[in-house]
Amino acid sequence: MHFTLADLVTDITQNGAESGAALVELEVSQALNPGGSGEFRFTVRDNGKGMSPEELKRAVDPFVTDGVKHPHRKVGLGLPFLIQTAEQSGGGWDIKSEKGKGTTVSAWFDAGNVDMPPVGDIPGMFRSILMFQGPREIHITRSRGGQNSYEIRKTELAEALGDMEDTGALVLLDQYLRSLEEDA
Repeated sequence: MHFTLADLVTDITQNGAESGAALVELEVSQALNPGGSGEFRFTVRDNGKGMSPEELKRAVDPFVTDGVKHPHRKVGLGLPFLIQTAEQSGGGWDIKSEKGKGTTVSAWFDAGNVDMPPVGDIPGMFRSILMFQGPREIHITRSRGGQNSYEIRKTELAEALGDMEDTGALVLLDQYLRSLEEDA
């Protein structure tokens, strides 16, 4: 179960990172109007292994799993939770995938809908995603109010911070991400 949209985005982005992709792109946009109406939207694109139409059909079925990623699980819930949450909150979703080329997952949520989960900790979400093993590059684009607010590239951060698993580097990364979000 995902308590926030940030949890949901992290889960879907992790799927892309674990797909054998060299590049994972994440776009997160938020357009909130006074009174709480508006939209939260995200898209995850990877150039990983992709899925055939049959595999994609199985991936959105909560009662099917390939048994490879999580060998002891009998169900796969990432995409089904995304679909359920998007639809319950007055939004929608779209998944495109091509075997050998990658997958694109998009979802949007009506911010004025009482069933939309809280957004959650966006900078913390970005920090977690940037720590994923696998892809050489993770490119994040964040926009608020219809404007491109900031972009983050894992390779640039690793060059500036050095060892991204070092405690000091993680503290600096967290401070940097939070400052970007405050200024956006």
